[in-house]
Amino acid sequence: MTVRDRFSFTGRISLLIFSATFLAFSVLPSSAAEPVIPNFWDTKERLRRPVLPELPRLRFLTTIDFPPFNFLDKFGRLSGFHIELARAICAELEVEAKCQIQALPWEELQSALEAGQGEAIIAGVAITEESRRIYAFSRSFMHFSARLMTPKSAAIREPLYKNIAGKRIGVMGKSSHERMLRNYFPDAKTVTYNRRSWLLGDLKDGKIDGVFGDGMRLSFWLSGNDSAGCCTFSGGPFMAPEYLGNGLAIATLPANKDLVSAFNHALREIETKGVYAELYLRYFPVSFF
Repeated sequence: MTVRDRFSFTGRISLLIFSATFLAFSVLPSSAAEPVIPNFWDTKERLRRPVLPELPRLRFLTTIDFPPFNFLDKFGRLSGFHIELARAICAELEVEAKCQIQALPWEELQSALEAGQGEAIIAGVAITEESRRIYAFSRSFMHFSARLMTPKSAAIREPLYKNIAGKRIGVMGKSSHERMLRNYFPDAKTVTYNRRSWLLGDLKDGKIDGVFGDGMRLSFWLSGNDSAGCCTFSGGPFMAPEYLGNGLAIATLPANKDLVSAFNHALREIETKGVYAELYLRYFPVSFF
């Protein structure tokens, strides 16, 4: 399964919608009323700005069918979190005049990169052992979290492993989240579903005590009309790359080591200067962290 598969929600999401071992990460301080902004960098780390060879242009390849990361807005303009992040990288590297972003069908991205039609892909290429033989990746700028969602009136408080015991928790059957739920919370009563609409409907109707699933996808539901303000996240995020993968990164060709270093430097500076937080809040108003 690719990263794109994980977020396709119902094949192609509508443009109208927007052990428990934790992967070490930190969040910016926030009050209870503010969304939590993830920070995947060591706050003390500083990356040296690499000297890039003369680039005639810096071209990012992407798609138009991976909202809210890359899509066409109502005016037909290429938009999304990935698009604005690519532009922010170009600004940080001071190559705005050379910066281009081109959308192609998903199946053409690899061949276009290998043919020299672009320098990097920013479109949700999954970081796997197989893909690492094809691409060199920047550090991940977005990781995946699993979250527990419950009715606001019956939030389950920490420690979850203790307070979830005996609760009926819904999850999509035969998924990585079902495996996580059973392994992390063996004392919960796991209820499996094969349709997401049934899962969320039963939560709203009070037939189950909670839902365990992909934090990003659940955050979109919480911020949309379908939830009717019924529910909230309970407890913190669960970060488990062995179940959820290694997140989102920029892919380029293995020979472009200097470009990878440049991307890493730019991503770190974008986070430090608050640009990443601004983009995150714009596209993910209900934080999944």
